[in-house]
Amino acid sequence: MRRLLQRPARIVPLAFLGAVVVSTLLMMLPAARAEPGRAPFVTALFTATSAVCVTGLNVVDTPTYWSTFGHVLITVLTQIGGFGIMAMATLLGLLVTQRLGLRSRLMAQAEQTNLQLGDVRRILGRVALTMLVFETAIAAVLAVRLATRYDYPIGRAVWEGVFHAVQAFNNAGFALHSDSLVQFVSDWWICVPITVGVIAGGLGFPVLFELARELRKPACWSTHTRLTVWGSVVLLVAGFVVMLAFEWSNPRTFGALDLPTKLLAALTQSAMPRSGGFNTVDYAAMNSETTAVTTALMFIGGGSGGTAGGIKVTTFFLLAYVIRAEIRGDPDVVVGNRRVGEATQRQAITVALLGIALVATGTLALIALTDGVSLERALFEVTSAFATVGLSMGLTPTLPPAAQLLLVLLMFIGRVGTIATGAALALNTQTRRYRYAEGRPIVG
Repeated sequence: MRRLLQRPARIVPLAFLGAVVVSTLLMMLPAARAEPGRAPFVTALFTATSAVCVTGLNVVDTPTYWSTFGHVLITVLTQIGGFGIMAMATLLGLLVTQRLGLRSRLMAQAEQTNLQLGDVRRILGRVALTMLVFETAIAAVLAVRLATRYDYPIGRAVWEGVFHAVQAFNNAGFALHSDSLVQFVSDWWICVPITVGVIAGGLGFPVLFELARELRKPACWSTHTRLTVWGSVVLLVAGFVVMLAFEWSNPRTFGALDLPTKLLAALTQSAMPRSGGFNTVDYAAMNSETTAVTTALMFIGGGSGGTAGGIKVTTFFLLAYVIRAEIRGDPDVVVGNRRVGEATQRQAITVALLGIALVATGTLALIALTDGVSLERALFEVTSAFATVGLSMGLTPTLPPAAQLLLVLLMFIGRVGTIATGAALALNTQTRRYRYAEGRPIVG
């Protein structure tokens, strides 16, 4: 145990691995399946990993294959996974801050970073309270709408409201309808609360807490909050425009919808590739241009310290600032009124390149394990698994067991890998008392 505490980045993968093992055994219980008998090992493992890693990918039809007990189990596992992600990411961020030198810590305090929140118990309590507030509000709106508009019995309306609220805020994407949210594509009272939950959960607890204090003072936001909030806004707008532009006249997606419904569908689907996992239109019917942009949005993901996956918004936009500074010949990378250190820049480059390598390798492996699958579909499913998004073009349920196990591995690595890697890189930063002579290789 002492050795683990000395290397805290190892705690995250070990904790999630233990949770996946226990969850798989629970999903294999006969009570978890709607029909008699146990779920096969691969099915139980895939569903358990998808729930704990808050992904939402399925190899079976969730509402019909699993029993009520199974649905409750998926909800609990999703909540545990989402809370664990937010808590561990926040605590590791706190640990990284505490490991900084005096000068860096003073700069962090001047920036009002919200990773220094006091004792661990208070941090975990605020994380739990934040989740409870958002999920309760979303569940209440959904339950009222389902009961009044769709004549659901009160008990069923409340249950579905709670289930989908948990899935939304934790960015999981499991649904109690075989078509996900396609039947609610025109319902603002269903789609908007779920979209808000997905966005809020994807921002991350540190950002949510800082926004609660400094919402009307953007000039006082930390560098992390600036990158996360404005980066998320840019990606949401880009996704909205792309959806409308490329799917406007597609008869299989937006073409048959009226104008308000098109706008709502574009708004909803602009948020889901960032790790939401729900869909109100069929992704298998989308144009190739939309699929390509969706894949890119999935890879970027959401905010650090949140339930979204991917390489994270901060990583992507920090690299954009690095490129901007290099093109302009600036000696420093500056975000707002803060200079970003070289160590942080290297960490961002490392996370991004490792993510690209993992997705590329996974895509090639999936194509090799599956006969006749196209590069577009394989890349989409692999990116969805790595970024723990849960969107699918319908390929995952048809894959052979070996390919499904590959996606299980990608979900696990994608979920814990970015958190553990980011923390390990930050904690492993060392200061040398000497420097080698500078070399100038030809670049480009």
